[in-house]
Amino acid sequence: MKIPVLNSEGGAAGEFELRDDFIIKGSRGQQTVRDAVVAIQSNRRSGTACTKTLGEVAGSGKKPWKQKGTGRARAGSFASPLWRGGGVVFGPKPRDWSLGMPKKVRRLALQKALGERLATGDVVIVDTITLKTPKTKEFVSVVKNLKVGDRSVLLVVDKPEKNLMLASGNVAYVTVVDASNLNVYDVTLAHKLVFMRAAFQKVEQRLAKD
Repeated sequence: MKIPVLNSEGGAAGEFELRDDFIIKGSRGQQTVRDAVVAIQSNRRSGTACTKTLGEVAGSGKKPWKQKGTGRARAGSFASPLWRGGGVVFGPKPRDWSLGMPKKVRRLALQKALGERLATGDVVIVDTITLKTPKTKEFVSVVKNLKVGDRSVLLVVDKPEKNLMLASGNVAYVTVVDASNLNVYDVTLAHKLVFMRAAFQKVEQRLAKD
């Protein structure tokens, strides 16, 4: 399979030869994509939410008022969950939300997700993007030349370049990620994917490992 490669002006700059087995056909790998996205989202949760139970609320253990004769309901503790400032019943406690996935499964999920985006034409490969200055205006003009729109764009680079990182920092709809850190969540979230040729080669080699 051959994918057209563009230059930073939006013109043709050759073709990228994709190996035949890169796009996974059929339903194989679909469930792994979902599992990988859930795992990534879970691993990003801090898990620090915490509430105090009745026994953890600070205060005296004295009975608020005597059991009988006051005309009020019985009360045994100032920390009762029924009272303001009291304990919380079945509230959240710190926990580890992280989920593990085997490397081969993560690799399959990424290949499946990327293959689906290739099949739908959401992937653009650019030869290289070299900015003379770290100016946002210059970077935005390159993005416009590639005709990827102004919705969420994921730019995958083979190595972070100073001018590019600085220039793209003020563009809210563009996210720059290193090819070695590309994951399924990034691939599925972005509206368009822009790969530098070297970055796509890096990803292809990464997915080709046994």
